[in-house]
Formats: sequence, structure tokens, C-alpha cells
Amino acid sequence: MNTAETLARFDAQMRRDLSPPHSGWCVERVGPVVRWVSPPEVTWGCAVQWTDLDEDTAAGVIAEQISYFAGLGRPFEWKTFGHDRPADLGARLRAAGLAAQDEEALVIGEVAEVAAATAGAAPPPPGITLRCVDNGEPLDGIAALQSAVTGGDSAWLVADLRQEQRADPSALSIHVAEAEGQVVCAAWVRFHRGTEFASLWGGSTLPEWRRRGIYRSLVARRAAQARERGLRYLQVDASPDSRPILVRLGMHVVSTTTPYLWSPPSS
Repeated sequence: MNTAETLARFDAQMRRDLSPPHSGWCVERVGPVVRWVSPPEVTWGCAVQWTDLDEDTAAGVIAEQISYFAGLGRPFEWKTFGHDRPADLGARLRAAGLAAQDEEALVIGEVAEVAAATAGAAPPPPGITLRCVDNGEPLDGIAALQSAVTGGDSAWLVADLRQEQRADPSALSIHVAEAEGQVVCAAWVRFHRGTEFASLWGGSTLPEWRRRGIYRSLVARRAAQARERGLRYLQVDASPDSRPILVRLGMHVVSTTTPYLWSPPSS
């Protein structure tokens, strides 16, 4: 895979020209910035998606985005990538009051390669059932899983997933691994219209079920769906735990990604 060519396709299709997930969202292109504004009822989604900055323009654009979202009274995310300019963009965002989150690897693979690498994957361990979650089906099991893994309240996540799936069932596919009716791993794939990409999300697994091939099996299911739709690439923001698994499945680390968060001052 040509890394430079793939990154250029990713930046163009998944950042600069990507349509929002469904109706009600607004895409604003203002000079060197593409930003999204989600409906007020969505707990996430206000974001700076793409920028074309340099050392001379960065400070002014950062100040403009903070002022814009402050005027809306909405928090926002500025998701940076390791190949973004200027090279010190992250330091500039921190100086402006945005809070850096954990860095992850930007991992991209050819759908055909990943599908081939997972075609002979061993079945999940005995007692595990893999299935897709139907549109409208309760997601309480996923919420319980996420809360057990992260230690936080994941009600917001499943609420957003439910709303997203109802708005466009064909753009989101949710997969779970269950043991005796309990969700032990959950992952989903988003299909982005007008692009060559599908993106993989989730993958949290209960500690006692890790290192048994469950995550790999859910990657295989999602890669098969992407292949059926004729897509070329799979993209993941990979944690340190999932990164080595994805690399073994034919994907490539092409950059890094770090979200920076800003919230309006408390009144």
C-alpha cells in the first residue's frame, strides 16, 4: 500500500469532503477549515474536521474556532493527525486551552487484504455467539459492557448509536459477541457514502474474554461487509491493544491521531 497516496485519499474523502452522518448535521467550510455542527440533541459531533494551516495562519484560525463554538455554547473536538501542519499544532491547541486526549494510531488497510487475512480465522471460542444487532434492538448489553471496561457511564454512547442507526440503518452495522446472553465484546462499522472507506469502531472486550480471537472475529465480519459493498479501505483509530492485532491482519500504521477537546467555561 502506498502510504502517501492512501493518506491523501483519507484526508480528502474522510476529512475535507466527508458528508455528515445524517440529516440535521451542518458542514461549514470557512477558508482553510471544515467543521461539523451536530444537532443540539446529539451529545457529540461539533468538530473541526480538517484544516490547511501554516505557522502564520494557525493562531488566528484556532482563536476563530474557539470564538465560534463559544458563541454557540457548544463543546467541540479538534481531531489532529500526525501529518497535519504546522508541526506544532498540538502545542498551539494546548496553549489555547484545548485538552489533549490519548494519542492513537491511524491504521488503514486494503479491504481485500484484510478479508483475505481473516478468511481462515479460527472460530470464536466455545460458548460465544457472534451476531449483528437489529435496528431498534435495545443496546443495554453494549452499555453494560462499555461501563464495565471503561468504568464510566456509557449511556450517552448507546443513545447516540441508537439514534444514528435509526436515522440511516444502512450506514452503521453493530456486531456483538455474546456468552449466555451477556455481551462480552461489541464493535461497529460505519460506511461512509461517497468514499472508498469503511471505519471500524468499538471492540471493547471483557478482560476474562480477551486473547481468545473474539476481536479478530469481529474484524473479519466487518471486513466481509466492506468487501460486499465494494469498498477499498478499512480505517481504524487504534489503541495500543488493538494496533498489533490489526497490523497482523494486513493493516498499516500510516499516522497518529490525537483529539483535543474544548468546552465552554462554566457559568
